[in-house]
Amino acid sequence: MNNLAFHESGDLGTPPGNESETLTLIPVAAAANFHRNQPPQARKSQFVMADNRNGNGKPTKGAGAGNNPYAIDLNVFSQRLKALYSHWNEHPELWDSCEVIAIATPPQSDEIRYLKSSALQMWMVGYDVPDTIMVFMKKHIHFLGSQKKVSFFQGVKKAAKEAVGVDLVTHVKAKSDDGGALMDAVLGVIRAQPRADGHDTVVVGRIAREEPEGNLLKLWFEKLKSATVQLGDVTNGLSDLFAVKEKEELGDIKKAAYLSSVVMQKMVTKLENVIDDEKKVTHSSLMDETEKLILEPSKVGLKLNPQNVDICYPPIFQSGGKFDLRPGAASNDECLYYDRASVIICAIGSRYHNYCSNAARTFLIDANSIQSKAYDVLLKAHAAAISELKPESTASAAYLAALSVVEKDAPELLPNLTKSTGTGIGIEFRESGLNLNGKNDRVLKAGMVFNVSLGFHNLQSGISNSKQQNFSLLLADTVVVNDDKPEVLTAKVSKAVKDVAYSFNEVEEKPVKGKGPANGTEALISKTNLRSDNSEKSKEEQRRHHQAELARQKNEETARRLAGDAPGSGNNRSTAKSSADLVAYKNVNDLAPKRDLMIQVDQNNEAVLLPIYGSMVPFHVATIRTVSVQAESASTNQASYIRIIFNVPGTPFSPHDTNSLKNLGSIYLKEVSFRSKDTRHINEVTQVIKNLRKRVVSRENERAERATLVTQEKLQLAGNKFKPLRLNDLWIRPVFGGRGRKIPGILEAHANGFRYSTSRQDERVDVMYGNIKHAFFQPAENEMITLLHFHLHNHIMVGNKKTKDVQFYVEVMDVVQTLSGKRSAYDPDEIEEEQRERARKNKVNTEFRTFVSRVQDLWQQPQFEGLELEFDQPFRDLGFHGVPYKSSAYIVPTTNCLVELIENPFLVVTLAEIEIVNLERVGLGQKNFDMAIVFKDFKKDVLRIDSIPSTSLEGIKEWLDDTEIKYYESRMNLSWKPILKTITEDPQSFLDNGGWEFLNLEGTDSDSEQSQESDQGYEPSDMESESESEDDSSDSASLVESEDDDEEDSEEVSEGEEGKTWEELEREASNADKEKGNESDSEEERKRRKMKAFGKGRAPPAGGIPKRSKLRR
Repeated sequence: MNNLAFHESGDLGTPPGNESETLTLIPVAAAANFHRNQPPQARKSQFVMADNRNGNGKPTKGAGAGNNPYAIDLNVFSQRLKALYSHWNEHPELWDSCEVIAIATPPQSDEIRYLKSSALQMWMVGYDVPDTIMVFMKKHIHFLGSQKKVSFFQGVKKAAKEAVGVDLVTHVKAKSDDGGALMDAVLGVIRAQPRADGHDTVVVGRIAREEPEGNLLKLWFEKLKSATVQLGDVTNGLSDLFAVKEKEELGDIKKAAYLSSVVMQKMVTKLENVIDDEKKVTHSSLMDETEKLILEPSKVGLKLNPQNVDICYPPIFQSGGKFDLRPGAASNDECLYYDRASVIICAIGSRYHNYCSNAARTFLIDANSIQSKAYDVLLKAHAAAISELKPESTASAAYLAALSVVEKDAPELLPNLTKSTGTGIGIEFRESGLNLNGKNDRVLKAGMVFNVSLGFHNLQSGISNSKQQNFSLLLADTVVVNDDKPEVLTAKVSKAVKDVAYSFNEVEEKPVKGKGPANGTEALISKTNLRSDNSEKSKEEQRRHHQAELARQKNEETARRLAGDAPGSGNNRSTAKSSADLVAYKNVNDLAPKRDLMIQVDQNNEAVLLPIYGSMVPFHVATIRTVSVQAESASTNQASYIRIIFNVPGTPFSPHDTNSLKNLGSIYLKEVSFRSKDTRHINEVTQVIKNLRKRVVSRENERAERATLVTQEKLQLAGNKFKPLRLNDLWIRPVFGGRGRKIPGILEAHANGFRYSTSRQDERVDVMYGNIKHAFFQPAENEMITLLHFHLHNHIMVGNKKTKDVQFYVEVMDVVQTLSGKRSAYDPDEIEEEQRERARKNKVNTEFRTFVSRVQDLWQQPQFEGLELEFDQPFRDLGFHGVPYKSSAYIVPTTNCLVELIENPFLVVTLAEIEIVNLERVGLGQKNFDMAIVFKDFKKDVLRIDSIPSTSLEGIKEWLDDTEIKYYESRMNLSWKPILKTITEDPQSFLDNGGWEFLNLEGTDSDSEQSQESDQGYEPSDMESESESEDDSSDSASLVESEDDDEEDSEEVSEGEEGKTWEELEREASNADKEKGNESDSEEERKRRKMKAFGKGRAPPAGGIPKRSKLRR
C-alpha cells in the first residue's frame, strides 16, 4: 500500500490560495525529490513541512478501507475522538472553557512547518488534509472543504456517532464559491449552542498562534471575528492531549530514533574517513548525503518502508567557528574544518509515520584543555537532565539539574549555557507547553517523550585563528519517560569522551597524574589515532581491551542473574503417564466371551488376555514392557515359552506416578511365562502384541507431545479484507508423516499468521506471527534451494512431529546425473541447461524476495509492533565450516543468530542468549579447533561446533567481538557438564574466584603442564604430528562426546527399543558409498557426485572468513 501525500494542485509550485479543486495524490518519492532538488538557500532556516512531502502518516488499515489507499483507520479515529472529547470535558480550563473548537488547517506549503491544526488531523485520521475547517461541538462535528476532501471524511460518520454520540455534518465548497454562505450556516449553529455558566456569548476556541492563510481561512477568520462569539485559545488543551503517547505512537518514535541513530553512525564513519584521508567536503554535501540515507533506509541496512520515512529538518553539519545551535540552522557551503583544536557538530532528525526523533553529537579534534573541560561538564549536565525525566517530577527539574552541574563544575560557562534543556517531541518537533526550562512546573507523566538538547554557544578556545577561536558544543537525545527510569532511544550513538575525541598523534596521549581534565590543565585522551601506522597491531590491542571490558560486564551480568535465580531441582524428566489412565475395559461385561484358555489379543480394546488360574485376566498392552519367545528344544521343537515382562513402578526406567505413590503397598506382577506346544500360535500372538504395543506407544508419545504444546491463537484468514500473500509449489521440512508420494504445497500470509497446505486435507500447518522468534530468508547462491525458515518460541506439530523449526523451500536446480561420462564445457546442451538453471534460480529468488518484502510491510502494522518481526538474511562472507551435530556444515551468522539452514537437523542459535564462547584446541600445529557455546540458561546443554578450520579463527574472533560476545581460548577441550553443575551449585564461589576468568588463556599458560595432570575438568585432545598426512589428520580430529548421549544410549537399550533394520542399514551404507565415491576419484569428482546424489549440496568457499576492514573506535 503506497503512502501518499495530499496536494491540492497538479503543480507543486502553485501559490497558496490558487489551487485547483482536484485532489491529486503524489507519491512520496516525487515530493521528496522536489525538496532535494532545491538549492540550500531555498531550505535555509526553515523546517520543511515533512507532512506535505511524505504522505502525512502511516498507511491506514481501517475497517471498510477496501483498496482505498487513503482510507481512515476507524478504530484509531474512534479511540482518539473519544480521547479528545473526554479531555475537553474533564479539563475545561486547558481549553479556555470553550463550548466550540474551531480548527482551520492552512493550504499546502512547500516550506516545512509544524502546525497544531495539521498535527490534530494526523493524530486523528493519519493525514494532513489542508485548506479545510473542522468545528467540534458537543453534539455535532462540522467539516467544510472541497468535494474530494469531504468525501474523504464521509466514512467516519458512523464511527463518530458510535464513539462520542455526535453527528458529522459536511459542507461541500464548490470550485466557483468562496464558501461564505456555508460559513454563515456553521456560525448560525455555533451561536445556537448552549452557553456555559457565566458566559454571555458562546466561546469558540481556536489555535491563536496560527495566522489564517489562503482565501478560505482568511474569510473564515473575518466572519469569526465579526460574529457575536467570544474567541478563546485551545493551544494548551491540544498540547496536553498530545503529551502522553500511546503504545503505537511510542513504537513509531522508537523506529524514527533508531533510524536517526543508525544514520548518525554511518555519517560518523564518513567523517572519520574524510578526516583520515584529508578530503575536502562541504557541509551542504554532507547534509545532502545524510538526507538521502534517511529517505532510503535500505542504504543503512534497515527494512523500513521509505514512503513512511522523512526528515524533521535538513541535517546539520557545522565547523570552522560558525555555529548555530537551533534546529532550523543551515549547513553552509564551506568545507568541513578539522584542524587541531577544531569542533564539528552534527545534528540529525528523522520521522517515521509523522513522529519525530532527534540526535545531536559534538566531535573534538585534538581538543585543548578548555574544550575538554567544557565537553566534560556538558556531558555531565546532559546526563543529569535526563535522569530527572521521571513521573511526578516537573519539567523545570531537568533544567535545574543541568544548571546545578554547570554551577558546580564550571560557573564561568553559565552565560553560554542554552536557556532550556529541550522540549517535548512527537508529531510536532517542538511541543508547546513541554519546554524543559527553569520556569515550567508542568508535571511529567509516563509516556511523554522529550528531545533533551543542551549546549554551550560562543565559547572562546584561546586560539587566535578565526576558525578555531569560537566554538560551540551540542548534545541531543530522544528520551521516553517510563515508570522506572528514562529510556534514551538514541543511545546507540555514543557520546562518551572516548568515542567523540580524535587525535592526529601517532601515540595516544597519557593522562598526567592528578585530578584529571576538570582542573583545566590537561587535554582529553583521544579515542582514535587517525593516522596510525600500526593499524593491525592497534586493531588487535583494541579487540583485547574490548574483550576485557566485555569480561567485566559479563561477570557482573552473570552475578546479577545467578543472584536472582532460585536453585532448581534440575530434573527435566517428563512425568510418566499415570497407571490409573490405562483402562482396558471399563466394565466386566465388556470382556470378550470366554473361549479356550489361550492367550488372546483384543486389538479393539488394546488388551492382552492371559489365562491365570482358569480365568482370562486382561492387561492393557501399555503395561507390557517386552515380550519374547524361546523354544524349549532346538532339536525337537515340541514346545515354546512365551515370556511377558511388565512395567513395574519404582524401577529405574518405570518411575512412580501419582497413582502408584498413593498405593505404595500395592503388589505388582513383574513377569509371566507360558508354555505351549502350539508354536505357530505363540509366534503369532507375540507378533500381534509387539505391533499393537508399538502402535499404542507411538500414539501415546504423540499425545504426550501435543499435551506439552502451548495453545496457539486461531488463524484469522484474510477473507475479503485483503488477498493473502502467496508462494506456490513449496516443500516443507520436517515433512509430513504417512505413506504415499510427497506433494508440494502453498504458503499463504494471513492476518495473524502463515498457513501451509497441500491438496491433502490432513496436511496443513499454521505458523502464528506471535510464535515466530526468528524469521530467515536465504536465497540460493551456492546452494540448490531457496528457503524461508521460521524458528519458533513454542513447539508446534508438523504431522506427528513436534518441532520448533519449520522451513519452506524450493529446489532451484534439478537433480540430474550424467550417465554418458564427462561432457564438454562447450556442449550446447550443457550450456543451455546451465542457462535454464540460472534463469530458474533468479526467478525463484525474485519470487521469494517479493513475498518477503510484502510480508515485511505487513509486519510494520501497529498490531505487530511488539513482536519486532523481520526477516534476517545470512552473511555468507562471515560463514565457516564446522560440525554442529554429526556431519560437516557451512555455518553462517545473521544479524541476531548463528544458523545452518540447509542440513537437517537445523542450527539456530540466538546471539542474545549466549553467555560466553570458548574456542577450544586453539594452538600452533592444530589445523582445526572447536567452539563451545555456553548459554545464559545454565540448564541448557553447551552447544559444540567441532572441526572448524584454523584459517577461520581470526574472522570468528573479529565477528564475536563486533557482536559484543565475550570469547575465551583454550588449548584443550573442556567437560562442560561438571563445570556448569559446579557453578549452579555454588555461584558465590564461582563469582569470588573471578567468574569466567578461569578460562583466560593468558592467565593460565604458565600452569598448563600442571593443569593437564591435575584438572579433572579437562580432556586432552590428540596432537597431530607433522609427518601425518592431511587425510589422517582430518579423520583424527577429536570430538568430545557428552555424557548425556551415553545415558540416552544405555536407556534406549535397557528399555528394549528396537534398532534399525538390516534394510535401513544397507540403505545407509549404500548412500555413504555414493557420497564417498571410489578412493581413486578426485576430490572434485566426489564433491560433484555428492551434490547430484542429494540435490541439496552446496560448495561454500573453502577459505576462511575474509577480514573486514573497519576503523575501530
